[in-house]
Amino acid sequence: MLRPALTATALALAPVPGAAHPHMFVETAVTLEADAEGRITAVEVTWTYDEFSTLMILEDMGLDPDGDAELTEAELAELRGFDLEIWPEDFEGDIYLRRGEATADIGLPEATGIAVENARIVASHRRPVAPVPAAGAVLEAYDPTFFVDYTLTQVTPPEGCRAEIEPADEAAADRKVAEMAGAVDEMTFEVLEVGHLYADAARIACAPSS
Repeated sequence: MLRPALTATALALAPVPGAAHPHMFVETAVTLEADAEGRITAVEVTWTYDEFSTLMILEDMGLDPDGDAELTEAELAELRGFDLEIWPEDFEGDIYLRRGEATADIGLPEATGIAVENARIVASHRRPVAPVPAAGAVLEAYDPTFFVDYTLTQVTPPEGCRAEIEPADEAAADRKVAEMAGAVDEMTFEVLEVGHLYADAARIACAPSS
């Protein structure tokens, strides 16, 4: 996930002591691909950035100088894959797929689409998945540091399956964060990973194979 473009702005925002305070808001849609055996083999992820983040990213990259949020084909080509350039080896891509206690191995991304719609960047990428049965799988979208607040808006399951999105219980998450804040000093609290508490989850159910 691209964060450097917003670093200066994020640092300028005064955090609320003892509260989680994301600085970027991203709507997330995911399509699950599967093989003939009903195993998930790839995910295609579409991130739709909030308007302010879009503005900051375009300014940081020197795109859209007239500020009309309408990019030329050349500008879109330069923007394509912008959020995939910084991808450390231990970065999970803020997408987690698990089944039972096992977490699926998801590979590196390849950009598949880019657009600016309603003044918001819409960027897509595809990642291979070490095959995992779709039935009973759970998909979550979250940033462990909660710099980014993801909303899981759509999950398209493989054929013969359905996906039920369970929104995060934000009130319960806020209470837990407050408890954590009360147990540590402010510097320790600032580096705690609380993003999973605010994660939406999609549960995959599939019809039994005949």
